[in-house]
Amino acid sequence: MEQVLFRHNKPGRCVSFDEYRSEAGFTALQKALKELSPNDVQQLVIDSNLRGRGGAGFPTGKKWSFVPRDLPGPRWLICNCDEMEPGTYKDRVLLEANPYSLVEGMVLAAYALEVRHAFIFIRRGYEIAAANLRRAIGEANEAGLLGENILGSPFCCDIDVHVSAGRYICGEETALMNALEGKRANPRSKPPFPAVKGLWGGPTVVNNVETLANIPAIVANGSEWFKGLARIPEAAGTKLFCVSGHVQNTACFELPLGMPLGEIVDGPCGGMLPGKRFKACMPGGASTPYLTSEHFGVPLDFDAVAKAGSRLGTGGIVVFDENTCMVAATLNLTKFYARESCGWCTPCREGLPYVQWLLTEIEEGRGSTEQIEILREHVKYLNYAFCALAPGAMGPVDGLLRHFENEIREHIIKKKCPFNN
Repeated sequence: MEQVLFRHNKPGRCVSFDEYRSEAGFTALQKALKELSPNDVQQLVIDSNLRGRGGAGFPTGKKWSFVPRDLPGPRWLICNCDEMEPGTYKDRVLLEANPYSLVEGMVLAAYALEVRHAFIFIRRGYEIAAANLRRAIGEANEAGLLGENILGSPFCCDIDVHVSAGRYICGEETALMNALEGKRANPRSKPPFPAVKGLWGGPTVVNNVETLANIPAIVANGSEWFKGLARIPEAAGTKLFCVSGHVQNTACFELPLGMPLGEIVDGPCGGMLPGKRFKACMPGGASTPYLTSEHFGVPLDFDAVAKAGSRLGTGGIVVFDENTCMVAATLNLTKFYARESCGWCTPCREGLPYVQWLLTEIEEGRGSTEQIEILREHVKYLNYAFCALAPGAMGPVDGLLRHFENEIREHIIKKKCPFNN
């Protein structure tokens, strides 16, 4: 399996600047500045079918195309590295091993978007990754690959690293922009969309770390090559799958998009822990509905997983064995989301604590069958929240109701959690 994002990785350490350059690092930037126009680079990304790796899966090139070319004033590029989704750690692994692909990818994206200044908005706890990025930015500046007149061209670009104050809501792109401006991290109403009016009122694009780190390989090798990396025709490229839970190997793997769920669990993950059976998993981080063993044949790609009733999200696969209480697991996730709500809108501020209370009542043996329908109503009604936090929080609840309603009823009938002896 061809590696794109991990091909520069060195065992147990970060790749050096010289090693990255000796392995064709920054050749894509040289190619772009010598042979391609900004529109050419944008078209390559559009043709590659690269989709955002931060969770939403929106086509990256299409997102770039929304930025008007004729608006006066500065425009901005932001890399979202505020990775706080439980079960997701791919961006940290990538940056601790190799910050240079991101730096090169950001300069290429800035060139395509005609951006003069870019930011990396990084989670406060990612100290090693932030240090790697600052070092990489300094080395790129010294080598003329960043800053003024890059590689002797008219193009100029600077990158700053901004450490987040540390809340889950900062990962929402408009809340991130508010935080970067020094304001309270509440989401903004849309429209206007960030591509027209974003950071400091200027056109802004926000992309994930993994998304931007793919750009150098696309520019260097072409869009058809990138599409050919996937296992199914509908997909394009590889994906970082960060696995946790009850499997033999919990790690971050770079795998082709479209690889079936069961093949990932039994292959790179080494199967379940000894004597354990697969019960369920979240395929894309803590905000995605559960999949079960019935979904082992589902190709892990954005559209295929959506058809199966979940989301690929960030690719954070969290695996549960047969001894896991799915009510307790869902309650644990709901507590996180209720705590991380910014409190801006009523469905999120009031709805999530109420869902937490309902699941607590069921888990502790005080639930009733009427509460199942109330939970089902909240899955529907919390979709009307101001941003995607509350709908995402309802992902596991939705999966619980669809696949494990019998387990909920068993809690209610027995008036206790059946998994607690």
